[in-house]
Amino acid sequence: MAGEDCVRKRQSGSTAPCKTPENEEAQRRPESDRSFQNSSNGRVDVDHMITRKMQLIAEAEQLKPAFMKEVDSHFTEFVNSLVAKSALLDSSSPASLFPASCSEKELHKAKNSRAPPEHGKIFTARRSLLDELFEVSHIRTIYHMFIALLIVFILSTLLVDFIDEGRLVLGFDLLVFVFGKFPVVFCTWLCMFSATVVIPYNLFVWWAQGYCSSSHRVIHSFFYGMLFTLFQIAGLGFGPTYVAVSYALPPASRFIVILEQVRLVMKAHSFIRENVPRVLSSVKDKSSTVPIPRISQYLYFLFAPTLIYRDNYPRNPTIRWGYVATKFAQVLGSLFYAYYIFVRLCIPQFHNISQETFNLRGLVLCIFNSILPGVLILFLVFFAFLHCWLNAFAEMLRFADRMFYKDWWNSTSYANYYRTWNVVVHDWLYYYAYRDFLWFFGKKFRAAAMLSVFTVSAAVHEYVLSICFGFFYPVLFCLFTCFGVVFNFTLNDRRKGPIWNVIMWTSLFLGQGVIICLYSQEWYARLYCPTENPTFLDYLKPRSWSCHTKM
Repeated sequence: MAGEDCVRKRQSGSTAPCKTPENEEAQRRPESDRSFQNSSNGRVDVDHMITRKMQLIAEAEQLKPAFMKEVDSHFTEFVNSLVAKSALLDSSSPASLFPASCSEKELHKAKNSRAPPEHGKIFTARRSLLDELFEVSHIRTIYHMFIALLIVFILSTLLVDFIDEGRLVLGFDLLVFVFGKFPVVFCTWLCMFSATVVIPYNLFVWWAQGYCSSSHRVIHSFFYGMLFTLFQIAGLGFGPTYVAVSYALPPASRFIVILEQVRLVMKAHSFIRENVPRVLSSVKDKSSTVPIPRISQYLYFLFAPTLIYRDNYPRNPTIRWGYVATKFAQVLGSLFYAYYIFVRLCIPQFHNISQETFNLRGLVLCIFNSILPGVLILFLVFFAFLHCWLNAFAEMLRFADRMFYKDWWNSTSYANYYRTWNVVVHDWLYYYAYRDFLWFFGKKFRAAAMLSVFTVSAAVHEYVLSICFGFFYPVLFCLFTCFGVVFNFTLNDRRKGPIWNVIMWTSLFLGQGVIICLYSQEWYARLYCPTENPTFLDYLKPRSWSCHTKM
């Protein structure tokens, strides 16, 4: 044994050191550790311990970026592989569609054939991104900074009103005005919703039940398709628009009616689009049963925060009513936030705009002065609607898939921004506009499909603003179809550096400034420069360009 050998060497007077495990371990230790243990007079060298600790912290800080970058790269590869595998599952390979005995000509024909896009969005239980980010104290501090800014707006308004009026003015005349005539809004929404519950569902049921036994299936389908199209155009299209215009609803009330109109049109289309192929497939397979969804499933879909119909969605086991109350409180707080932004930043700037001569210098100053309120309104719309409102309804319905948006703020291209800003609407456009276009015309027309989607989206956005503001001023349409298309092809997904994120945010800031400036100028121009007996062309011509001549 090593201990006995050491004793013998000592007895024989040998001066060679004993190679015990303890000595070998001591020899292998770094010089710094041995000096730490064997400090002067056996006392612990505190300075050395602190120095060593600081060295370890510095080494850890140097390793942290490389570690996070490595984890991020592996995670990105993992997610991309999952997406690729799910895409492969969506479309079967030609070899699985045909037996091994098929000829090469048939396989080639199968590869070139267009499979109908039956497989679409896959819903899974997941939280909203902001709910996860708010668990990080640094991100929560940014949220607190916005609350502090709201408090500053409130104090500014109260102090200015107290100085001007000699008393505290707590009226919210602007909110009362923009949300006026609420009984008309509620009755209109109730009629729209009831019609959407009854008419599309019954039309589909009657078509599905009669399609199997019909000897003229094309005529049968054409008849019910025309009835459904008539309901979409006249019932949901013309009716709410007529009410909003004829009753002269204020802007926010018009927004409620028109946005609900667009939402119900998209929901009804999704219900028919998802269920018609199932009936056709069952008839082709000569199935004894016709797959008709229950009315309860359709009713749940009309309230669910998604525009893609499914018979069943992933559901949470319980409802957190405290979470629901918090989200609705945040929506209410966002409304007051927008109120103070308009009162302190927008109305003082545009109140006397019609008295000034329209010139390039004034337009440039107006755009840059409108960037701050425009960006704040953009953040509020995102937070209040896409996060709070949709999450509140998802929680009440136990709807588990909360991916209503992605990290659009990290986008380095407009292509990625359009995909991540509003996932709910993007999914509808992707599956029912873009993919159906490619299914009908072939995959060679991807650019045409993309341009058609941009045009439809821009037209719907401009339609909403035109009805809600009461005038046609295609600023947003031009930004969408001109700059949006150009940026989509130039700032594409190949741009990955941080400089492209800066460019994206800069152009987004300028776009918000242009929108707030030009629409506000036109609003006040039509308010201060009304025309007697206006014709249809008067609603189309921008009045802000010539309003100053009538003052």
